[in-house]
Amino acid sequence: MPLSALTGTRLRERRLALGFRQADVAGAIGISASYLNLIEHNRRKVTPEVLDRLATRLDIDRTALIEGREGALVEDLRAAAARAAPSGAEIDRLDDFVGRFPGWAGLLAHLHTRTQTLERAVEALNDRMSHDPFLSQSLHEVLSSLSSVRATAAILAETPDLPEDWAERFHRNLHHDSERLAAGAEALVAYLDSGSAIAEQGIAAPQEEVEEWLTGRGWSISDAEAATGLAEEIEGLASAAARSLARDHVARAAADAKALPEAVLAKALAEFGPDPVTLAARCGVDPMVALRRLATVAEVSAGLVICDASGTMTYRKPAAGFPLPRFGAACPLWPLYAALARPLQPIEARVEVAGQAGRRHRVIAISTLRHPQGLRGPELREAGMLILPDTEDGPVLEVGSSCRVCPRSACLARREPSILSADVEAPV
Repeated sequence: MPLSALTGTRLRERRLALGFRQADVAGAIGISASYLNLIEHNRRKVTPEVLDRLATRLDIDRTALIEGREGALVEDLRAAAARAAPSGAEIDRLDDFVGRFPGWAGLLAHLHTRTQTLERAVEALNDRMSHDPFLSQSLHEVLSSLSSVRATAAILAETPDLPEDWAERFHRNLHHDSERLAAGAEALVAYLDSGSAIAEQGIAAPQEEVEEWLTGRGWSISDAEAATGLAEEIEGLASAAARSLARDHVARAAADAKALPEAVLAKALAEFGPDPVTLAARCGVDPMVALRRLATVAEVSAGLVICDASGTMTYRKPAAGFPLPRFGAACPLWPLYAALARPLQPIEARVEVAGQAGRRHRVIAISTLRHPQGLRGPELREAGMLILPDTEDGPVLEVGSSCRVCPRSACLARREPSILSADVEAPV
């Protein structure tokens, strides 16, 4: 096992913590104090035999001296530095910083994690505030009630000689508007503070209910389960619209399973890998069938986004490090939309999502056409984008989640300023 550059630093910190003198420790293990001093300042390599004797004398595990307990901290700080704007952080001295100041390093790593959590919360709330009709209605109700309360209170306060009957009427209005304001505020807080409670109360959008249900199943429906229809589970969903969407999803899963059974998929996957175009051609299925089937295979660990001709996402299976907007429009640079404009022409790209610590993904996008009523009927387009992890080097396409929460200010495709960008002026 290779020695760490900070093995000596850890030896020194352990010795000082125990209150031992350098000369005493050196004499106990049979080396000179000057040699131990060089080791502790990382100026001389320590042999495995001497390291074993030091570990025994200082009552510490040998592995802890070599590897330390700071590996995770170092990786977290590297991720934090990668996500931040160029700041001149000395990445090459992270080991030294973590070894000497583990408390500060832990604090910075915690703040980095906390920042990521808050950014995800801001992104979700921004999507809701911008595109969720229920939230817009709730906010309007609260503001309307508040305006009525202020107006009525102002009349009562500024009109001391108000007739008694009019004063009584204004007091009744004030009481009524106050109750309406309280009810609206409670509903708004409950909605924003929801989670699974949203689905239970039937407040969430039907698509969100179905996605929450699929998340609980690991986004997987086996061939046998699809054949049963999962009627009992679907009836547990809160809204009729969600149940309808879930039944459609299970029916499509059953059709996909019939077209590309699990056994055939496993064999083709072992031979060709997660290549939906090759799988579709070799197995004689529609490319969208191959995309959907690959997204349900645990070994592939893939995300999947499907949209219709309007660009609206109709299916959103998330992938780690590739956040998907819940309500608003997604990044226009996604290959998903390029594929939508070029039916049956697969597009493969390596992408890096802004604000995701340099994490890369391999995406494969393709779109298909349908004419359910013949050539004279409407043309229906559908595009899908499979999101796979990627560890290879090379050029990448820089994309975001959606403009509103994308920190990449120099993007040529930006539609509006980001609420996370430092370039946005603060309100006065």
